[in-house]
Amino acid sequence: MAKAPVLTPQAADFPRWYQDLITKAELADNGPVRGTMVIRPYGYGLWERMQSEMDARIKETGTQNAYFPLLIPQSYLTREADHVEGFAPELAVVTHGGGKELEEPAVVRPTSEMIINDYFSKWVQSYRDLPLLINQWANVVRWELRPRLFLRTSEFLWQEGHTAHATYEEARDFAAHIHRQVYEDFMVNVLAMDVVPGRKTVKERFAGAVNTLTLEGMMGDGKALQMATSHELGQNFAKAFNTRYLAKDGRQELVWQTSWGSTTRMIGALVMMHGDDNGLRVPPRLAQIQAVVLAIKGDEAVLAKVRELGDRLKAAGVRVQVDDRTDTPFGRRAVDWELKGVPVRIEVGPRDLENGTAMLARRIPGGKEPVSLDSLVSLLPPVLEEDQALLLKQSRERRESRTAEVSTFEEAVEAATAGGWARIPWAVLGEEGESKLADHAATVRCLVAEDGSVPDADDAPGNVAVVARAY
Repeated sequence: MAKAPVLTPQAADFPRWYQDLITKAELADNGPVRGTMVIRPYGYGLWERMQSEMDARIKETGTQNAYFPLLIPQSYLTREADHVEGFAPELAVVTHGGGKELEEPAVVRPTSEMIINDYFSKWVQSYRDLPLLINQWANVVRWELRPRLFLRTSEFLWQEGHTAHATYEEARDFAAHIHRQVYEDFMVNVLAMDVVPGRKTVKERFAGAVNTLTLEGMMGDGKALQMATSHELGQNFAKAFNTRYLAKDGRQELVWQTSWGSTTRMIGALVMMHGDDNGLRVPPRLAQIQAVVLAIKGDEAVLAKVRELGDRLKAAGVRVQVDDRTDTPFGRRAVDWELKGVPVRIEVGPRDLENGTAMLARRIPGGKEPVSLDSLVSLLPPVLEEDQALLLKQSRERRESRTAEVSTFEEAVEAATAGGWARIPWAVLGEEGESKLADHAATVRCLVAEDGSVPDADDAPGNVAVVARAY
């Protein structure tokens, strides 16, 4: 009788495969309240690595981290009409505290534009106070009706940046800088994800923004996932909170603002973009464990060698873990590390020691080969970089092979419903066609220029709409 697979095959049931992998790779569990999640240590380790890489890029822009309260007076949300309308269905509201009804209900933050703008209006007095560049790492709550771990949960972790500038041009350029030099750079060069940078349509724009920039990734089943967004807020929130500054010419002027965010959804994207039927495949630059050294048997010489190898690899800058749990069968441990997507396994047993070799198992391209123990430390860094590049190449090839250039609404729907993306001239699709896509569970993911760059305007000549079904 054939052995049952560890995971439901992707081709058989992609959503079940995703759930199986989240559970068996020990990334997360469902929380006790519907729509919440418990992020397990291995999953949280991925988030910590994402935080570290992103935080460094954010700070390079001159942005500083701060923290704002979780609870926001409900009255704050009424100050910007589009914003409150956009978030109203998702709000969680606290009406009682300390055994008493609150004089004013408090909203559990769905995002922090409101409370941060209240303080920006106090902190900004003069042109000398600008630009004001703030980011916070926090949790937010948006009541989710159809939860799915990491992709859509009622509470999730994220970073949200908020800035105030003296001119429209400064704010526009800063939002674009975050979009490309922070988010896209991180996703391409660390997550090894081919993403499409573009501009959201008016219909898909963030509530209260005048422009939303997005990065869209194609998952293993051909659906799109919005990876991160950067918003030009114009002066909408500045007007609502009367955030003004004294300009050099002595006049009082409203500030121009941006906000931008990325979330633990990126862990879900990591699973769906790079995972296969054997589990995760974690990009080496992201992996908290780049290599695991496994003792096949509890032989003292073997145990001494795997620990020595671990020390040598660590000294060489490789993030390494030694697995000397020889009371657990080797096969089970190997499968567990494969599920977790650790890029490289180095397997050492008594026969390997006799031959002066170790077995090198590469998770990303697959396969095993014996390598000299003496050459292992120098061999590993280029192998990890080669595997990093391979993941990005595979991601790009998937998107390119499953994206159709179309010229009619019907062709766009056909491509999206067949598990791919469509590129259609925006002049052909238009807002009317965009509205009709909802009948087919598809959306315009973003607008791009003909050459793939980000358009300067919603109606710029030559704009192309990227159409897909999405998570």
